[in-house]
Amino acid sequence: MTELEALEQIRAQAAAAAEELVQRAGLRRGQIVVVGCSTSTVNGGKIGKASAPEVGQVIFEGIYRVLYTKGIYLAAQCCEHLNRAIITEAKAVPGAEIVNVVPQPKAGGSFATAAYKSLPNPVVLEHIRADAGLDIGGVLIGMHLKEVAVPLQLENSSLGQAMVLAARTRPKFIGGDRAVYNEDLK
Repeated sequence: MTELEALEQIRAQAAAAAEELVQRAGLRRGQIVVVGCSTSTVNGGKIGKASAPEVGQVIFEGIYRVLYTKGIYLAAQCCEHLNRAIITEAKAVPGAEIVNVVPQPKAGGSFATAAYKSLPNPVVLEHIRADAGLDIGGVLIGMHLKEVAVPLQLENSSLGQAMVLAARTRPKFIGGDRAVYNEDLK
Protein backbone atom coordinates (compact mmCIF):
# COMPACT_ATOMS: atom_id res chain seq x y z
CA MET A 1 0.00 0.00 0.00
CA THR A 2 1.36 3.43 -0.91
CA GLU A 3 1.55 6.25 1.62
CA LEU A 4 -1.27 8.06 -0.21
CA GLU A 5 -3.45 4.95 -0.09
CA ALA A 6 -2.71 4.53 3.63
CA LEU A 7 -3.72 8.14 4.31
CA GLU A 8 -6.94 7.70 2.32
CA GLN A 9 -7.72 4.57 4.31
CA ILE A 10 -7.21 6.47 7.59
CA ARG A 11 -9.46 9.31 6.34
CA ALA A 12 -12.17 6.76 5.47
CA GLN A 13 -11.85 5.04 8.86
CA ALA A 14 -12.13 8.39 10.66
CA ALA A 15 -15.24 9.31 8.67
CA ALA A 16 -16.82 5.91 9.34
CA ALA A 17 -16.20 6.20 13.09
CA ALA A 18 -17.69 9.72 13.13
CA GLU A 19 -20.73 8.61 11.13
CA GLU A 20 -21.33 5.67 13.44
CA LEU A 21 -20.97 7.88 16.52
CA VAL A 22 -23.51 10.38 15.17
CA GLN A 23 -26.00 7.59 14.49
CA ARG A 24 -25.48 5.56 17.67
CA ALA A 25 -25.45 8.63 19.94
CA GLY A 26 -28.48 10.20 18.25
CA LEU A 27 -26.65 13.49 17.81
CA ARG A 28 -28.50 16.55 16.56
CA ARG A 29 -27.63 19.82 14.85
CA GLY A 30 -25.84 22.24 17.18
CA GLN A 31 -24.39 19.59 19.49
CA ILE A 32 -20.65 19.20 20.11
CA VAL A 33 -18.38 16.17 19.64
CA VAL A 34 -14.97 16.20 21.34
CA VAL A 35 -12.22 14.24 19.60
CA GLY A 36 -8.86 13.40 21.09
CA CYS A 37 -6.35 11.78 18.79
CA SER A 38 -2.82 10.43 19.02
CA THR A 39 -1.37 10.28 15.53
CA SER A 40 1.62 8.51 17.05
CA THR A 41 -0.66 5.65 18.11
CA VAL A 42 -2.50 5.63 14.78
CA ASN A 43 0.90 4.99 13.17
CA GLY A 44 1.67 2.20 15.65
CA GLY A 45 4.02 4.15 17.92
CA LYS A 46 3.94 5.24 21.54
CA ILE A 47 1.56 8.04 22.42
CA GLY A 48 3.22 11.44 22.13
CA LYS A 49 6.44 10.14 20.55
CA ALA A 50 5.92 10.40 16.78
CA SER A 51 3.44 13.14 15.92
CA ALA A 52 2.38 12.96 12.26
CA PRO A 53 0.86 16.17 10.82
CA GLU A 54 -0.29 14.52 7.57
CA VAL A 55 -2.16 11.86 9.58
CA GLY A 56 -3.71 14.50 11.84
CA GLN A 57 -4.91 16.39 8.77
CA VAL A 58 -6.63 13.42 7.11
CA ILE A 59 -8.28 12.35 10.37
CA PHE A 60 -9.54 15.90 10.87
CA GLU A 61 -10.87 16.01 7.30
CA GLY A 62 -12.67 12.67 7.62
CA ILE A 63 -14.36 13.53 10.92
CA TYR A 64 -15.07 17.18 10.15
CA ARG A 65 -16.76 16.44 6.82
CA VAL A 66 -19.24 14.11 8.55
CA LEU A 67 -19.97 16.48 11.44
CA TYR A 68 -20.15 19.63 9.31
CA THR A 69 -22.75 18.18 6.94
CA LYS A 70 -24.97 17.40 9.94
CA GLY A 71 -24.51 20.77 11.66
CA ILE A 72 -22.58 19.22 14.56
CA TYR A 73 -19.54 21.03 15.96
CA LEU A 74 -16.10 19.47 16.36
CA ALA A 75 -14.03 20.17 19.46
CA ALA A 76 -10.44 18.95 19.02
CA GLN A 77 -8.62 18.11 22.24
CA CYS A 78 -4.97 19.11 22.50
CA CYS A 79 -2.39 16.91 24.20
CA GLU A 80 -1.23 17.27 27.79
CA HIS A 81 1.45 19.82 26.83
CA LEU A 82 -1.40 22.31 26.38
CA ASN A 83 -3.37 20.93 29.36
CA ARG A 84 -5.81 19.21 26.99
CA ALA A 85 -7.14 22.56 25.75
CA ILE A 86 -9.90 22.51 23.14
CA ILE A 87 -9.91 23.89 19.58
CA THR A 88 -13.36 24.63 18.14
CA GLU A 89 -15.26 27.18 16.06
CA ALA A 90 -16.17 30.46 17.74
CA LYS A 91 -19.84 30.06 16.76
CA ALA A 92 -20.00 26.74 18.66
CA VAL A 93 -19.26 28.49 21.96
CA PRO A 94 -20.66 32.04 21.94
CA GLY A 95 -19.58 33.98 25.00
CA ALA A 96 -17.04 31.35 26.09
CA GLU A 97 -13.80 32.45 27.70
CA ILE A 98 -11.06 31.88 25.15
CA VAL A 99 -7.37 31.42 25.89
CA ASN A 100 -4.37 32.30 23.75
CA VAL A 101 -2.23 29.51 22.37
CA VAL A 102 -1.61 28.11 18.91
CA PRO A 103 -1.20 24.32 18.89
CA GLN A 104 1.78 22.74 17.16
CA PRO A 105 2.41 19.07 16.32
CA LYS A 106 4.61 18.57 19.41
CA ALA A 107 2.75 20.99 21.70
CA GLY A 108 -0.94 20.38 21.20
CA GLY A 109 -0.77 17.47 18.79
CA SER A 110 -1.10 17.01 15.04
CA PHE A 111 -4.89 16.54 15.11
CA ALA A 112 -5.50 19.72 17.15
CA THR A 113 -3.03 21.60 14.93
CA ALA A 114 -4.97 20.50 11.84
CA ALA A 115 -8.22 21.64 13.47
CA TYR A 116 -6.75 25.05 14.36
CA LYS A 117 -5.47 25.54 10.80
CA SER A 118 -8.66 24.27 9.12
CA LEU A 119 -11.68 25.36 11.18
CA PRO A 120 -13.41 28.62 10.29
CA ASN A 121 -12.66 31.19 13.01
CA PRO A 122 -11.00 28.77 15.48
CA VAL A 123 -10.83 29.55 19.19
CA VAL A 124 -9.04 27.80 22.03
CA LEU A 125 -10.79 27.00 25.32
CA GLU A 126 -9.57 25.39 28.51
CA HIS A 127 -12.81 23.43 28.98
CA ILE A 128 -15.89 22.31 27.11
CA ARG A 129 -18.82 20.03 27.97
CA ALA A 130 -19.38 17.98 24.82
CA ASP A 131 -22.39 15.81 24.01
CA ALA A 132 -20.34 12.89 22.67
CA GLY A 133 -16.76 12.00 21.88
CA LEU A 134 -14.19 9.90 20.10
CA ASP A 135 -10.96 8.88 21.81
CA ILE A 136 -8.46 7.78 19.18
CA GLY A 137 -5.44 6.11 20.73
CA GLY A 138 -6.22 6.38 24.45
CA VAL A 139 -5.83 10.11 24.96
CA LEU A 140 -8.54 10.39 27.68
CA ILE A 141 -11.33 12.76 26.55
CA GLY A 142 -13.57 12.22 29.59
CA MET A 143 -12.77 15.58 31.18
CA HIS A 144 -14.52 17.29 28.26
CA LEU A 145 -17.76 15.27 28.23
CA LYS A 146 -20.97 16.27 29.95
CA GLU A 147 -22.11 14.14 32.84
CA VAL A 148 -23.22 11.32 32.45
CA ALA A 149 -20.97 9.62 29.88
CA VAL A 150 -22.27 6.39 28.37
CA PRO A 151 -19.71 4.18 26.56
CA LEU A 152 -20.55 3.12 23.01
CA GLN A 153 -19.00 0.10 21.34
CA LEU A 154 -18.43 1.01 17.72
CA GLU A 155 -18.07 -1.41 14.84
CA ASN A 156 -15.41 1.04 13.59
CA SER A 157 -13.23 0.49 16.66
CA SER A 158 -9.81 1.12 15.16
CA LEU A 159 -8.12 3.81 13.14
CA GLY A 160 -4.79 2.77 11.70
CA GLN A 161 -3.23 0.90 14.62
CA ALA A 162 -5.06 2.90 17.30
CA MET A 163 -8.07 1.76 19.27
CA VAL A 164 -11.13 4.03 18.99
CA LEU A 165 -13.36 4.46 22.03
CA ALA A 166 -16.62 6.38 21.91
CA ALA A 167 -19.13 7.85 24.32
CA ARG A 168 -22.37 9.74 24.30
CA THR A 169 -23.86 11.60 27.22
CA ARG A 170 -27.27 11.65 28.82
CA PRO A 171 -28.96 13.78 31.47
CA LYS A 172 -28.54 12.64 35.08
CA PHE A 173 -31.35 10.58 36.56
CA ILE A 174 -32.55 12.20 39.78
CA GLY A 175 -35.40 11.48 42.14
CA GLY A 176 -35.34 7.97 43.55
CA ASP A 177 -37.92 5.18 43.76
CA ARG A 178 -40.96 7.29 42.81
CA ALA A 179 -39.34 9.15 39.95
CA VAL A 180 -40.55 8.72 36.39
CA TYR A 181 -38.08 9.29 33.56
CA ASN A 182 -38.43 10.52 29.98
CA GLU A 183 -37.48 7.48 27.89
CA ASP A 184 -36.40 9.75 24.99
CA LEU A 185 -33.51 11.12 27.11
CA LYS A 186 -31.91 7.77 27.97
